[in-house]
Amino acid sequence: MHDLSASLSHSDHDLFRADVVEGLSHIQKAIPCRWLYDERGSDLFEEITRLDDYYPTRTETEILRTRQRALREYAGPGPILIEYGAGAGVKTELVLEALESPRGYVPIDVAREYLLQTARRMESRAISLWVRPVERDFLSAFEMPAGMPAGRRVGFFPGSTIGNLDADDAEAFLSQMARHVGPDGAAFVGVDLVKPVERLLRAYDDSEGVTALFNLNLLARINKELAGDFHLDRFRHVARWNDAEKAVEMHLLSLAEQWVSIGQRRFHFRSGETIHTESSRKYDREGFAALAMRAGWRVSQAWEDDERLFCVFALSPRVTNLHADMTPRGVVANTISRERVDAAHGPR
Repeated sequence: MHDLSASLSHSDHDLFRADVVEGLSHIQKAIPCRWLYDERGSDLFEEITRLDDYYPTRTETEILRTRQRALREYAGPGPILIEYGAGAGVKTELVLEALESPRGYVPIDVAREYLLQTARRMESRAISLWVRPVERDFLSAFEMPAGMPAGRRVGFFPGSTIGNLDADDAEAFLSQMARHVGPDGAAFVGVDLVKPVERLLRAYDDSEGVTALFNLNLLARINKELAGDFHLDRFRHVARWNDAEKAVEMHLLSLAEQWVSIGQRRFHFRSGETIHTESSRKYDREGFAALAMRAGWRVSQAWEDDERLFCVFALSPRVTNLHADMTPRGVVANTISRERVDAAHGPR
């Protein structure tokens, strides 16, 4: 068995510090959401995904479960699955089960332990499966690992993580994924759809308080790894709807005027001031299709749940040009197949 840890490098402590110091120096304090996911944060997020208030994970999982044949036919025989943001790998198992004789699996994530656990579990499923984990921020520029077997490369970006990226980063990420899979590749992308605000806010400020613990854990991580002195009881988790951005925002609200130190740096907080820690943008189908086209993709199929809460898009590279939009205006909406999952009867 291949030593899966050999291809990994430790997370960049200096980058974490730089992001925190820079982010807390802005008028609107902000820290990139990728730093929410240390081991404790990843554990808490997995707990969030099992909450009644948090619909995205179970809804996307049901779509993948009921579209096994469609996934297999779209990917073709002998594919290599490339997963961006590997997490705990539950959805990965569903996709690998659906694929016809998959030859390889490349999980990409910043949470080292989750990454290794996922890679080892997938490798144990099939001795012949070529597995190489990549410990990287998937927004950074990087290449696929050497020695990848021949076969169609299929990107997998579940969990509506695309919604955590602003428009420029989302387009840049999708463009990089198109380059990774090449002109003969494909991708499956999970997207949370626009819906009533009350439903969205419950998902990001759950009644059991797990999301609050998840958000506050970022301050605990700063204290532990960057010599910070945040008092967690002086901050509160809040979720807000930004209608202009069509996004749920997560913030940490300062409950009093206070000073916080990180190493030798000191930062002032007014009472009521916030640290913006995450945005989760919501798309309609046409809006995501337009984004995908700008990034060098076309939408071939789109599978929704019966309530139209969530959608899994099947993408293929636009072989005319992976970097320029050559498609006439006005045809974006017509590229989407209108398929939904019937919860009672399975795939149609």
